[in-house]
Amino acid sequence: MTTDKNESYALVTGASGGIGLELAKEFAKNGINLVLVARSESKLQTLADFLELEYKVKTIVIAKDLSLLQEVEALYHQLEYEKIRVDYLVNNAGFGDYALFHEAEWNKLHEMINLNITALTRLSHLYAKDMVNRGFGKIMNVASTAAFLPGPLMAVYFATKSYVLFLSEAMASELEGKGVTVTALCPGATESGFQSAAALEESRMVKGKKLPTSAEVAAYGYKSMMKGKAVAIHGVMNYLMANSVRFSPRSMVVKLVKKLQEKAK
Repeated sequence: MTTDKNESYALVTGASGGIGLELAKEFAKNGINLVLVARSESKLQTLADFLELEYKVKTIVIAKDLSLLQEVEALYHQLEYEKIRVDYLVNNAGFGDYALFHEAEWNKLHEMINLNITALTRLSHLYAKDMVNRGFGKIMNVASTAAFLPGPLMAVYFATKSYVLFLSEAMASELEGKGVTVTALCPGATESGFQSAAALEESRMVKGKKLPTSAEVAAYGYKSMMKGKAVAIHGVMNYLMANSVRFSPRSMVVKLVKKLQEKAK
């Protein structure tokens, strides 16, 4: 592959669907080349073909399972070897599971922690160094409104997103004045395929609700990232909820979340 060292790329993980796919479109609309990463090479290639045709940007498709740390390392070193300059990192890859903690499959929980936390942290660590050395870069870590709450029936997922939020806020503070910004995007429930993958469709939080689209969340997230906003909570109600829990007894908050998470009757 021949690349111009002056060309800028956005690396988007979990780009094969949902918010990640729509974020890739936002970068392409604004003339930014893309590195698209997910497990499904065929889905990524379909997206890449569309973006190149529609927006005339360059795309690189890399199929990786980022729940495996060696695949995360391999991704970074491959792009380094090919001299791809990543100015924008979007850590979007992640998933949830809907189950009582003690009944959940350990392998699935472990994979979730590896993807939602370890892969995100390692990529942020690697690229933050590069960005600081160049004096420019933007990182978006996709968290969730779940980051502000304990989450009965999705305990590990909520906990991982809390980690993402706190890490992002701390990084944003440390990197002030270095030309690098970090944004934690915190969407609420979204029409993204996430609910189906997490078996959440029957919960009170989701069933029968009109949810914002992935495209709406991605457009908001892209603008927030470009502005360097540290915490970007999509939607007025989500913003109010995320901030109101700080003033509510934690015992009451956890009971409310549990009720919302339970299956609608």
